[in-house]
Amino acid sequence: MNIHEYQAKALLKEYGAPVAEGVPIFAASEAAEAVKALPGPVYVVKSQIHAGGRGKGKFKELPPESKGGVRVTFKPEDAVANAEEMFGKTLVTQQTGPAGRQVNRLYIEDGADIDRELYCSLLVDRSCGRVAFVVSTEGGMDIEAVAHATPDKIQTIDIDPDMGVTETNVEKICMVLELEGTAHDDARLLFPTLYRAFTEKDMSLLEINPLIVLKDGHLRVLDAKVSFDGNALFRHPDVQALRDTSEEDAKEIEASKYDLAYVALDGNIGCMVNGAGLAMSTMDIIKLYGAEPANFLDVGGGATKEKVTAAFKIITADPAVKGILVNIFGGIMRCDVIAEGVIAAVKEVGLQVPLVVRLEGTNVELGKKIIDESGLNVISADDLDDAAQKIVAAVKG
Repeated sequence: MNIHEYQAKALLKEYGAPVAEGVPIFAASEAAEAVKALPGPVYVVKSQIHAGGRGKGKFKELPPESKGGVRVTFKPEDAVANAEEMFGKTLVTQQTGPAGRQVNRLYIEDGADIDRELYCSLLVDRSCGRVAFVVSTEGGMDIEAVAHATPDKIQTIDIDPDMGVTETNVEKICMVLELEGTAHDDARLLFPTLYRAFTEKDMSLLEINPLIVLKDGHLRVLDAKVSFDGNALFRHPDVQALRDTSEEDAKEIEASKYDLAYVALDGNIGCMVNGAGLAMSTMDIIKLYGAEPANFLDVGGGATKEKVTAAFKIITADPAVKGILVNIFGGIMRCDVIAEGVIAAVKEVGLQVPLVVRLEGTNVELGKKIIDESGLNVISADDLDDAAQKIVAAVKG
């Protein structure tokens, strides 16, 4: 689960991290009061969407030469004017795709007198099985571009979970980031604080880009991106309350209600599969035969008829879907349950596109019989290769 920048900063502030004063607004009419609450003389108006590259982004409704989704102003009235212009517009960045995201929230923040911009993130490093700091002196930039052009400028420092962030860890991070004096003193407090927030809140990513050194030598979190481990959200009702469903795909929201593992993709062949590995293989073989999957959807091993019905409805609700492939290898998941769910869904929502069904495993003959006797126009497949070829051919006409 992702949250907005202002929410991430509020959370980090609770742990004691240094962040600027700022006020989130949820309507353009709130801008003037928000600006009055800040000391000035520099005001930063930031679009709040779940995507990076906001500063370089462009609003669909504004001329191409207009400023992006993060604007620095030096007069209160300019900050208000920018907020009013940005609110409700569609911001397109390199991460949103051409459709963009509507800006329904803004964050108006006190400006900063910046000396240096650094990069700092925490994530789970799977190569060592530990939480690790990823740091670089090249802050404020696309970290992927830095990794490609100058990988030696990015260093990873993994943390022993039994020890936490030690003095040695801090010194190594400070050495990479070239922190001295006041900034070094701040770092001794900041890096253990970030690690504590990451672990206690079950984050999967905490990215600060940039982490800045102010002209007075102090450190400040200038931007913050936080993602949480969805499997641990039951432990954090306060984090769940931060969820902004307007930033999520409606189909993914619906899938979460039924505990379905669903991710929307850009293709036109809908997939319903049981098991993450089989789902990945199914998507791969669709691509092998020249088409693109419209989704990843794992109904799980213990799916009920109702769950399968819901999954099928979610797939058919996607207007991009021109064909559906159901690929089930029944172990715990019985083929007859899948068949009953598919038939119930088709009878309820109709079938406007080709449907290929491949069943194998527990109760497979019963499952096939249920589908054969349903009277539906369903294409049967013997194995995964056969199923992929049939659905691709059917979609291509």
